[in-house]
Amino acid sequence: MSPNKYSVILGNLGNTCDRFLPTGYKDPITTADKLEMAASIPGISGIELVGGWDITPDNVREINEAMAAHELACVSIIPDLFSKRVWGNGSFCSRDATVRREALDEANQAAEIAESIDCPLVNLWLGQDGYDYPLQADFSRQRGWMVDGIHTVVARWPRLRFALEYKSKEPRNRSFQARAADTLLMAQEIGLPNVGVCIDVGHAFVAGENVAESAWLLHHYGQKLFHLHYNDNYTQWDDDMIVGSVHLVTYVELQYWLRQIGYQGWHSMDLYPYREDGARAVGESVGFLRDLEQALTPERMAEIQKLIATGDATASTRWMREFVFGRHRADELTNGQHVTGARRNASR
Repeated sequence: MSPNKYSVILGNLGNTCDRFLPTGYKDPITTADKLEMAASIPGISGIELVGGWDITPDNVREINEAMAAHELACVSIIPDLFSKRVWGNGSFCSRDATVRREALDEANQAAEIAESIDCPLVNLWLGQDGYDYPLQADFSRQRGWMVDGIHTVVARWPRLRFALEYKSKEPRNRSFQARAADTLLMAQEIGLPNVGVCIDVGHAFVAGENVAESAWLLHHYGQKLFHLHYNDNYTQWDDDMIVGSVHLVTYVELQYWLRQIGYQGWHSMDLYPYREDGARAVGESVGFLRDLEQALTPERMAEIQKLIATGDATASTRWMREFVFGRHRADELTNGQHVTGARRNASR
């Protein structure tokens, strides 16, 4: 199997801001500086750009030349359908037909840029397409507008792939594309071969999903896993932390199943290092995934396959302990527990 391809959303390397300090905790840096930083991170060979933030019709040539100079591939273009006031009540799901047309224009502009620089993917995160209160959403009409709008864009650009990125909440309390399964259903309803789904691993955690199962699900029902975003969190919020900092075991299972389904797409970092050095946070994330990639040798993969075949939770837990601490240390711990138990029983 060929090595994984790692990329980063360019904004991860800049001054990420939160709602308590809109100016951010770091000094702003230029797009050129962020590209240079991305190229310096071991393992990174691709970037994602946000339309209107990083790349516009006016600077396409300049940005494309800078990417080429740093030997960075453009992995995807993300149209800005989430950070403008006009999208406050939805983009593709807006009740205002004029706003829906503007959403079409925004997505088509991102697609035009992508095609002009041989970028293969447009990633659609429709963060404002949802609702906040009961008795507020018109599920039938608004979901219908989303399907129609996305279909219109995707059909216009048959040489591009479009990934629908789901998230259960934020900025809206409820999102129409909230989970892997309902987003897959919408992709299937759109009915075009070049529309699929992006799993943001942190979004899957917040949605209460087993992300490995979500990856399998999207592959099984039409090979619709088009893209992956990586980060970590405590499952209550989209914290966008360093990959593997919380969910070590979960990431092992995810990587196993990505190999099983033959995922060949990009593994893209999507962090929000508010206070941490962006390049170092991304570097640690990629380092974790590359180390895990190397550690999952064919022999280890075969061991996991046997564990799954038996379904023995104690055996799989022991395997993970050996995987993390080494077989010798795991034997010491297990033997020590057995001795303690034997002494306890003998004293009774």
